[in-house]
Amino acid sequence: MKPAVTVVDYGVGNLLSVARALEHCGAAVSFAASPEDIDKAALLLLPGVGAFGDGIGELRSRGLDRPVVRYAQSGRPLLGICLGMQFLLETSEEFGEHAGLALVPGRVCAIPGTGTDGRAHKIPHIGWSGLQRPAERETWSGTILDGVAPGAKVYFVHTYTAHPAPQARLADCDYHGRRISAAIQRGAVAGCQFHPEKSGETGLQVLRNFLRMG
Repeated sequence: MKPAVTVVDYGVGNLLSVARALEHCGAAVSFAASPEDIDKAALLLLPGVGAFGDGIGELRSRGLDRPVVRYAQSGRPLLGICLGMQFLLETSEEFGEHAGLALVPGRVCAIPGTGTDGRAHKIPHIGWSGLQRPAERETWSGTILDGVAPGAKVYFVHTYTAHPAPQARLADCDYHGRRISAAIQRGAVAGCQFHPEKSGETGLQVLRNFLRMG
């Protein structure tokens, strides 16, 4: 039987590209536009692109924020992608102060406009960057990065970056000396700042690991 994945549909994000990648990995995909859809999910994926305030506002206006939190608190697997990962944290400073879902301790802040050498670099951070295992993590075994080699490149498009609590920091990438959070995980709640659906075989491996959590 194919693993069943429910993708949260709150009017933000490219749902079809994520759905196609999940189906390529052997999943049966459905979309959740109501609290009831989320409540009955076995595996839940929270996508998102754009600004934090607009996105979390849409999620809340449709009454889907509390069902996502309730789902995560049940211990079932949840994966946030890009803006969806940022929603998992407590707050964001993007265009003002905005409360997140507070499933993972931490804050979302702007990527500095310069590298550690003081030279200006491109914002947003767009393109392929290699995954690094932070000092807080001895291994990726048993996480969404299980089987992924350090240095494997994945695709990013973002202006703000998560600053998770150390115990939730799963992977980083380096952007001209700046430590950029690439992935987080706290129990069955995980997130990717990069887009696994655009990250080739490495991204597909991440999605397959998520499917195995169900």
